[in-house]
Amino acid sequence: MKSFTIQEINDILQGVLIGHTPQLITGPEQLETAGDTQITFIGNRKYAKLWESSRACAAIINENLELEPGDNRALIKVKNADLAMAQLLEHFIPDPPHFDTDIHPAAVIHPTANIGKGTRIGAGCYVGMNVKIGTNVTLYPNVTILDETTIGEGTIIWPGTVIRDRCVIGRFCIFHPNVSIGGDGFGYRPSPDGRGLIKIPHIGNVIIGNGVEIGSGSCVDRGKFSSTILGDGTKIDNLVQIGHNCKLGRSCVMAGNSGLAGSVTLGDGVMVGGSASISDHVTVGNGAVVGGGSGVMHDIPDGKTVLGYPAVDSREALKQWAVLRRLAREA
Repeated sequence: MKSFTIQEINDILQGVLIGHTPQLITGPEQLETAGDTQITFIGNRKYAKLWESSRACAAIINENLELEPGDNRALIKVKNADLAMAQLLEHFIPDPPHFDTDIHPAAVIHPTANIGKGTRIGAGCYVGMNVKIGTNVTLYPNVTILDETTIGEGTIIWPGTVIRDRCVIGRFCIFHPNVSIGGDGFGYRPSPDGRGLIKIPHIGNVIIGNGVEIGSGSCVDRGKFSSTILGDGTKIDNLVQIGHNCKLGRSCVMAGNSGLAGSVTLGDGVMVGGSASISDHVTVGNGAVVGGGSGVMHDIPDGKTVLGYPAVDSREALKQWAVLRRLAREA
């Protein structure tokens, strides 16, 4: 178990240390559930009142909060407690699952595959023809990489993930369990005789930039005849659907259960809230925000925040909701 003194933690965070605790700190925990060998954090004034009753021996707090540490307890003041806690968590990350050998004998690797130095491949993995895997990539057990796919250095792929043929994955990506990359897009048209549906073939691929993270159970469909693209630094939550031919800019964020229909374009830094949905061929401008549960049917300009179903400017949505509440009270 990793542990640190309060001074060692303050050296990491470069904050202002107030008070002292002799305890060796074994990890971070929430205010209400922390034990006496744990550190917590307070990033909002409304939680400051819980410090007195918390058993935590130390807390990371925003510098604008006025608190007393108490006996044998310590506070570390920083500009942003949330970011400081994220920085500290890096030092408490447990060791990753162990590999007895770099390439497990139960993995199936096509003889034409090119495997980079330091790459580890777990049991039950399949690596197809002409696949290129960079240096220091980790494929945990039961990952499937199909033909002619390229994976950049340092990427980590957790069990159950399937990356279909001809996809291009950047460097230092993380794909959590059961991600699907490069499946067929959802494209059908009524048959001429009106008795069924004709499937539209999807012959494109998926291109994913560097530093992209995709949560468990999320799907990124291949393009119909070009590429579905995720820009550098984009972060995708669990159970997110990204349709064929979508193009996401740099550092976009999509929360759980949100979805993009086909050919959606997101600019740089777009944030999409949980369970939001965006209709096909819509463009969302740089820095725009789509509130949770919203349904976007029209283009959104740069920097705009939208809410509601259908989504409208956030200020207009709040006015509408206020009117509805007033009508309900008067009914």
